[in-house]
Amino acid sequence: MGWLCTGLRWPGESPELGWRRGDARRVSVLVYGAELGFRAVGERYCVGARGNVCPVGAVVPARSTGARCAECARLDRAHSVAADTIADDPRTYRVYLAWFGPGMVKVGITGEERGAARLREQGAVVFSWLGRGPLMAARRTEELLRAALGVPDRIPYARKRAVRGALPGAAERAAEVAELYGRAVALEGGGWPESLERLPFEAVDQVGVFGLEGAPAAVRAVSALVDGGVVAGRLVAAAGPDLHLAPAGAGAGGVVVLDTRLITGWDLVAAPAAPAAPGASGASTSTAGSLTSAASADPERLVGSEVRVPLIDITGGGVQGGLF
Repeated sequence: MGWLCTGLRWPGESPELGWRRGDARRVSVLVYGAELGFRAVGERYCVGARGNVCPVGAVVPARSTGARCAECARLDRAHSVAADTIADDPRTYRVYLAWFGPGMVKVGITGEERGAARLREQGAVVFSWLGRGPLMAARRTEELLRAALGVPDRIPYARKRAVRGALPGAAERAAEVAELYGRAVALEGGGWPESLERLPFEAVDQVGVFGLEGAPAAVRAVSALVDGGVVAGRLVAAAGPDLHLAPAGAGAGGVVVLDTRLITGWDLVAAPAAPAAPGASGASTSTAGSLTSAASADPERLVGSEVRVPLIDITGGGVQGGLF
């Protein structure tokens, strides 16, 4: 049995993949430039809710980014901040403005103790804090910006991926956040909650954290895993839940994005190393360790350099059937 992936996290400035096998837990700290690879086995199962195993062990759709059955999804949602069911939460929250690409700025809230982890999890290229205060004050500010300024609280990941490979310069990236910040603070006295403390503008640019500076643009994205499907390649960048992988070989077709929300719930084992090119002398696959290995049972070793799962064109949106 392989390891079940529990998802990608950003506790610091390096992405980490979590793994579970029975009661055992592991973490793989990912490094840009390292080889990463795995093969999916069997079916995809519900990951449960709030750290609890799904009571029925339900099979879930391969294309679902939630990896939960309907009942576990309901339980998970019921205890989330987004559900507005914890009005008496005593913690301090922060309101942020996040930029993902030209014309793509959103407002959101996060627990102050989490720092910028939420912004990294969403793939925010640039962000600035707007204010801090109680949960309900933060939520009312979020709603005020949506109603008064038309600022969304969600941006689809497909739109974020489509522009990541051609981002403007740092000054232009910060300017759009600064402009929205100015419009937001102008609302003080006009619906801005008194209990929300305004924070000074500071544009935090995360292009370096995500490894996007100089990285080749992604051209395709994994749409789902399948039994026996392989995803492997060199990690060139990461943003939010997405890993940008460069498969080896002249016919690889460019960088592929893997949304790691699609690999949760799968039993994963090591992908085989890529074969050496015909006639190559001393060629071998770089081994920084495999994510999962039937032999070593070590989710921190990474090998492989190919992709054999259904893909979708990021820019054109056309689905490419079959295994790649």
